[in-house]
Amino acid sequence: MSMSVMEIVAGSVLIFVSLILVLIVLSMESKDQGLTSAIGGGYNESFYGKNGKSTKDAKLSRIARVCSILLFVVTLTVNIVVSISNK
Repeated sequence: MSMSVMEIVAGSVLIFVSLILVLIVLSMESKDQGLTSAIGGGYNESFYGKNGKSTKDAKLSRIARVCSILLFVVTLTVNIVVSISNK
């Protein structure tokens, strides 16, 4: 069975987006505060909490969200194209 150009391009995009997503998630800081947040409620008002949209983690979170959506859409598209071409 030969792969079409569309399948090869979509597979390459899937690999690229997956790698980018893994790198972004690994570079994000952990938000886990351990036992302190469980006892105290976990709410800590700080400068970074007030300006959450301009921090590095907020930007990485937005990029990760876009990559996740792109990964889902490309995967769904590839599956639809493959199922149509196999009929």
